[in-house]
Amino acid sequence: MKFLGIDYGTKRVGTALSDDEGRLAFPYKILENNAGLAKTLADICAGEGVTAIVIGESRDFTGKENPIMPAVRAMKDALAKETGLPVYFESETLTTQEARHAPEQEEKTRRRQRLRQGKARKPKKRVQVDASAAALILQSYIDRGETGRR
Repeated sequence: MKFLGIDYGTKRVGTALSDDEGRLAFPYKILENNAGLAKTLADICAGEGVTAIVIGESRDFTGKENPIMPAVRAMKDALAKETGLPVYFESETLTTQEARHAPEQEEKTRRRQRLRQGKARKPKKRVQVDASAAALILQSYIDRGETGRR
């Protein structure tokens, strides 16, 4: 079973794909959130052989829905209609922060190594945080073994 993971945002939408067995999630693309988003995501599903979709469910620490949830639900419904595939929710709590943290730590380590070696600092590369957050959402779903239960 191959999954598409989605980190839905008002401006950008991060995507991730699983391997063909549905065991590991990998960052895929960052898309602009526009009127053609559902069609673009459906095209990705068709082209990549996706059999199910997992979209981040946005709630605060008390469990209350964040203001973006009506748009997330609308996207979930649009994707189910456009693709005919099952679409599941998975908590996205702290995934963006976690996606930002890992590359920052790696960059700090590389910077220290370059300084020890007497090399000049290199400019920091822009990290694809939204796609990484989508991979974290998808991996969380896969790890819980919820396939086909929601």
